[in-house]
Amino acid sequence: MGAEADKIKESIKNELAMQNYQDLLQRINAKCFAKCVSKPGTSLSGSEESCLAKCSTMYIEAWNVASGTYLKRVQRDAQ
Repeated sequence: MGAEADKIKESIKNELAMQNYQDLLQRINAKCFAKCVSKPGTSLSGSEESCLAKCSTMYIEAWNVASGTYLKRVQRDAQ
């Protein structure tokens, strides 16, 4: 029973991680697109592509810092 419970926990953990990743991508798309694309059209200009790349990178870096800080706090509080 212990091995089965561990498999279920791991499966749930993986599903939550995938959902968090999808949520992050959705937020990045919405925020960066609104910031970088002033006039949507059939293609992106070079400056829009550059802006989207920079915005996405910064958003992911900020998310990683916030997530790492949160995890450290949770681990510290659990002790």
